[in-house]
Amino acid sequence: MSGGVEEHEGSRTRGLFSAERAKAYVDAVVAIAMTLLILPLMESVAEAAGNELSASEWLGEHWSQIISFVLSFFIIALFWIRHHQLFADVEAVSNTLLWITVLWMLTIVWIPVSTAMTGQLETGRVVEALYIGSMIATCLCMIVTRRYLRRHPELHEVEPESMRRGMLVDLSMGILYAVALVLAMIIPQVGYFGLFVLLFVRTLANVLERSPIAR
Repeated sequence: MSGGVEEHEGSRTRGLFSAERAKAYVDAVVAIAMTLLILPLMESVAEAAGNELSASEWLGEHWSQIISFVLSFFIIALFWIRHHQLFADVEAVSNTLLWITVLWMLTIVWIPVSTAMTGQLETGRVVEALYIGSMIATCLCMIVTRRYLRRHPELHEVEPESMRRGMLVDLSMGILYAVALVLAMIIPQVGYFGLFVLLFVRTLANVLERSPIAR
């Protein structure tokens, strides 16, 4: 990030960057990724117009691509909301946290690519693995982010209970994405419908909260 090293009051030391710059950059990257999701559909509309297809014919040919777009749009939105809620109380960013955030953004910008694959390539285990696997990677990056922030309280003002609960939710999401991936691999008929297991995120988080892992 440009702007150099900031001086911070109290426990803030040299070597930290303004969190506001990082937040703005993340917001821009996510916005671009969400916009890129629509481009394959825009191209297909132009092709349909060139082939003089009707709107109903276009919908019939691209319904799976539309579903992939809507699903990925809301998944990216969910990831952004989780990240935004966490960073709302982050006041400074270290070099390490900056690179962890860059890795998180990498997983986000990959989602439009994997989404295009699901809509335009023949559905198969490789495509499903790339699509759902990218979401598992995003969850892992969020878990690493929370663990780093928990070990560096000088960077933020996140309440310990909020951090702990957020960790459990992110872990639950990662587990359920992994379950969806396993279902897609062993039961091809399930496909991306396995992602509906994400409806049980809160339930699983509550179960984990009562387990030794939360202590």
